[in-house]
Amino acid sequence: MQSTDLGNKESGKIWHRKPSPATRDGIIVNIIHNTSDYHPKALRFLNVAFDGLGDCLIAGDHQGNIYIFDLYGNRFNLVQRTAQACTALAFNLRRKSEFLVALADYSIKCFDTVTKELVSWMRGHESSVFSISVHASGRYAITTSSDTAQLWDLDTFQRKRKLNIRQSVGIQKVFFLPLSNTILSCFKDNSIFAWECDTLFCKYQLPPPPESSSIVYKVFAVTRDGRILAAGGKSNHLHLWYLEATQLFRIIQMPSKVRAIRHLEFLPDSFDAGSNQVLGVLSQDGIMRFVNIQTCKLLFEIGSLDEGISSSAISPHGRYIACIMDNGSLNIYSVQALTQEINKPPPPLVKVVEDMPKNKLSSNNLKMKITSGRVQRPVRPKESKQKIQTRILKQDLTGNSENKENELSDGLNRKRLQSLLRGYGEYPTKYRMFIWRSLLQLPENHTAFSSLIDKGTHVAFLNLQKKYPIKSRKLLRVLQRTLSALAHWSSIFSDTPYLPLLAFPFVKLFQNNQLICFEVVATLIINWCQHWFEYFPNPPINILSMIENILAFHDKKLLQHFINHDITSQLYAWPLLETVFSEVLTREEWLKLFDNVFSNHPSFLLMTVVAYNRCSRAPLLNCTLKDDFEYFFHHRNNVDINVVIREVYRLMETTPTTIHPESELEAFAALTKGQYPVFNQYPKFIVDYQAQERERIRNDELDYLRERQTVEDMEAEVNQHRAEDEAWYQKQELLHKAEETRREMLLREEEKMVEQRQRLAAVRRELQIKEIQLQDTARRRLLKLQQDRLEMELRRLDDEIARKNITRNKEAIAREIQENADAYRRKVDLEEHMFQKLIEADQTQSRKTQKWKEAKEKEFRLQSEKKASALSDASRRCFLKQEMSAALEHAGSPCIQEAHQVQKEQGASSCLPRTSQLNDISELDFSARISLNRKTEEDSTEQNLIKKVRNLRQRLICRARSRCQTPHLVAT
Repeated sequence: MQSTDLGNKESGKIWHRKPSPATRDGIIVNIIHNTSDYHPKALRFLNVAFDGLGDCLIAGDHQGNIYIFDLYGNRFNLVQRTAQACTALAFNLRRKSEFLVALADYSIKCFDTVTKELVSWMRGHESSVFSISVHASGRYAITTSSDTAQLWDLDTFQRKRKLNIRQSVGIQKVFFLPLSNTILSCFKDNSIFAWECDTLFCKYQLPPPPESSSIVYKVFAVTRDGRILAAGGKSNHLHLWYLEATQLFRIIQMPSKVRAIRHLEFLPDSFDAGSNQVLGVLSQDGIMRFVNIQTCKLLFEIGSLDEGISSSAISPHGRYIACIMDNGSLNIYSVQALTQEINKPPPPLVKVVEDMPKNKLSSNNLKMKITSGRVQRPVRPKESKQKIQTRILKQDLTGNSENKENELSDGLNRKRLQSLLRGYGEYPTKYRMFIWRSLLQLPENHTAFSSLIDKGTHVAFLNLQKKYPIKSRKLLRVLQRTLSALAHWSSIFSDTPYLPLLAFPFVKLFQNNQLICFEVVATLIINWCQHWFEYFPNPPINILSMIENILAFHDKKLLQHFINHDITSQLYAWPLLETVFSEVLTREEWLKLFDNVFSNHPSFLLMTVVAYNRCSRAPLLNCTLKDDFEYFFHHRNNVDINVVIREVYRLMETTPTTIHPESELEAFAALTKGQYPVFNQYPKFIVDYQAQERERIRNDELDYLRERQTVEDMEAEVNQHRAEDEAWYQKQELLHKAEETRREMLLREEEKMVEQRQRLAAVRRELQIKEIQLQDTARRRLLKLQQDRLEMELRRLDDEIARKNITRNKEAIAREIQENADAYRRKVDLEEHMFQKLIEADQTQSRKTQKWKEAKEKEFRLQSEKKASALSDASRRCFLKQEMSAALEHAGSPCIQEAHQVQKEQGASSCLPRTSQLNDISELDFSARISLNRKTEEDSTEQNLIKKVRNLRQRLICRARSRCQTPHLVAT
């Protein structure tokens, strides 16, 4: 077996020579990780997982270092340092270079093995994640903790679903079925459900296990085709379920050594089409057994009691098994090597053994080859017949031929070993264990030892770790098993208080072989501990008396010193014997001492006590306090072990026969083969009495415990009733308080309702008032609108009437103006005619007349313009008309006559051409149009107009008067 230490290296080779795993253990390589710091320590691997091809695996230790091991390329690489312990690993993603790791902070991270970078960081769990299951497509993953299971989308690294459960029902495991779209959820109440991955529809539920089986499922495994589910727990029973039919079709009972199942995993085979037949079962003893679920036969097993397995993973193609051991190392097993012994054909029953030459054939050269069930051994040929004979022998049940390797050859007997020991002082380290086994003639009774081990831990050593807190769990376990086997062998050892001290150095020395350890301790007790138990439970007074006699003979002064200070042999001899010098000697010194102890008579150990005291004579004589003596014989001292051993040999030779222990102790006697001898060299009545007392005390304790349990149950029941009563009263009080609170709440609500109703009524009144006001406003607005409409209608009618009146007035004024114009033209014509007549008479008068005519025409145009502007206002025109009439009336009758005359002249001149008349009319029409188009003048100009009208009226009056006077002048 090769071993590889990763150390502080980030990459390197897994093995340095081609691995050749042995059929016995099948280990390809053992991988350990030791740091090379100032204080070196071993880092423990916690989890391991294979990739989809099965040639690469990842493993993480408790410091967060994650390594990838390429078994095909013989390389390892450090891919990540997370600085946290990993709790689960998975390596079957769609992207082959990525893997998932669950960390101690309840998060899940995805890393890339090529770039060594963080791909994603997923959070959501509130407790440690102990399982990661990846879908066959690599798209989804399920992470499981004790309180929840979550479904993740590995394309987006987002959570899709979350399974929440009650705290009373915990989750055991949630995982995908291989090559399927089904999720299997297993709970702590043994309920198992199957769900569709996409819709999360419950496909089926497995029925509960039979009532006769009290197993609680904790571990599960499914075949590659997803048809068979294996479930196990704290029992040696395995349940096999047929998932398609949802029924339990087989219960497999494991060996009695299996008390609990820690892990299950099917071993894939390339030729079984996914219907795996071999199931790996990891039990509480650290051994993983592989059984055929069809034939229920044990095929092979890995691990041992000394090197137990903590967890394991099997490659998808079934070639490798990666196991994390109890000591934290990583073992990789070859399935081919483990199954090689199973798959090979059986050996022939009869074999021919050739005869050997006579000079080589002797009694010392005969060898016997033992196989399971049959033994083939060459038989010495007879002298008379030179032919070969073959015999088939049954296995020797007495064990006479089992341990020939422990027997010393004739060339290396006990005397020769003693002479070698005298010369070199110790045996070679390489061969020490072999020599010890040979000197002690250990029988190696496997069957008898197994029967003792199968009885389990003795009740006297169940709490051994409390009294002896040993750091190494393995060493403590081996010590506990060895002491339990001794207690089962003889009942006195269960009450021997110093037995752990006696056996501990041998357990530490033979911790990898418990059988040898047990037999060495048993041989030591039978031979070197003779008469130790005659005064049980007191120390062996007879043995201590022998030591005291020897010390008195060889060193009376030292003994007298002990007596003077009240130091007995129980203080200076018994501590050395009960610990077999392990407290006062180093490892090398102790081994050297027991090389000599095992090579000599059993009295050698007693002489060693005397020799140790004599060699420590000087410091002991200086001690005066009892505490100093106790400290001296329980701690290491500056004593040369070689001097002690020489002193022992000298004492062995010089001690008189009368006080020599050799006369009291029997010679060495090895353990019997097949079965161990009965050990009853102790006062049986004391042991029985103590056993009876212990049994009585145990029964009393059980009765006391039962009574206390009854009292506790009654007290618990009373407390429960009291708690229920208190809870009921509290509930009633709470109900009463709640009722009062509700009543107060109802009263407050009613008050609030009344207030709200009042506010609502006030708001309603305000709304009604506003509505009335709005209606009143709307009505007033409507009335005003109607009034405005009527006023507008009246104004329109008034305007229409005014327009009609204006139109009529305009028409009247137009007619009047037309008449005035006609009259004026006639008068003008008449005046022109008259002026033409006067031109001839008097040119001067004609010029004056012409000027007056032009002034008159201008005055007439001005009058016409004034009249045209007056047409815009009917009232003003009427006023002007009235003024004109008043002026005419004021002028008197002469003007009237002149007017009649003028009319007559106009009538006479009507026969004149109409050209000038038309021109005047056109001019009047044009001036009238101008006056009609003008806007109404401002109120400020009205007074001016009135003044101008008055002035015009005065001028017209004066002009009329002048006209009336002019014709008389002409006539005269």
